[in-house]
Amino acid sequence: MGQINHLLIIGCGNMGGAMLAGWLAAGLDPARFSILDPALESAPDGVALYRDVAQAEATGGHDAVLLGFKPQQLSALAPGLQSLTGEGVAVYSLLAGLTLAQLERAFPNAPAHIRVMPNLVARINKSPIILMETGLSAVGRENAFVHFDQLGTAIWLEDEAKFDLVTALAGSGPGFVYRFIDALAEAGRSLGLDADQATSLALATVDGASSLAANAEVAPGTLADQVASPGGMTREGLNVLDDDKALVELLTKTLKATAERGTQLSASAD
Repeated sequence: MGQINHLLIIGCGNMGGAMLAGWLAAGLDPARFSILDPALESAPDGVALYRDVAQAEATGGHDAVLLGFKPQQLSALAPGLQSLTGEGVAVYSLLAGLTLAQLERAFPNAPAHIRVMPNLVARINKSPIILMETGLSAVGRENAFVHFDQLGTAIWLEDEAKFDLVTALAGSGPGFVYRFIDALAEAGRSLGLDADQATSLALATVDGASSLAANAEVAPGTLADQVASPGGMTREGLNVLDDDKALVELLTKTLKATAERGTQLSASAD
């Protein structure tokens, strides 16, 4: 159990679509994937698209499903999906906040249940992928790891109590980075820069800085200090961000609120 020869994606929204695009970009055969989604306009070439459970059940052939609908929909949808998640079919879940125990209760006949948390950068194979499971053998864990590691960098998490916090940092994190880029550009515009120029400069700056940080032998904080000479322009700006740990405090509140929402989603699914 764990070898993913054919994956049925149930609810292929932004995240499921990004993951599928990443797997196809990595060279996986489109025939290894199918989608069950009544609202999706079309699927990539070679990927079967089903509009209802009966269609997917009639074709069959999948050995794993990936749940990509809203977590609040679990209790309503799970009963009708039992025929697709029975013996021999592992259940992988993108449903934020929902625990392994909740997945086991919702799909009692599945031999393995796995929580998966990527982010949208899976589309370009650069996403962190957080995995946590119950029911997989050692070989199954390795097979699952290899499959999801193709979308970026997969890691196994062993403490489920930390899953919502890890999701807040690595899963929701791109949203916060995009907001920072937009804010950096807006700040430039408010001080007189041309709008397009400010956006272009903000994007290029974050792209270059993150690439350098990812390959540097020192911590990002050290890189910040290397940019900032004593008494210089950059140091004056960093002083604003560092005053009373303003930026750290803001992001701590951001991650805390995000993680707490996961707890709320879990409670609402019961």
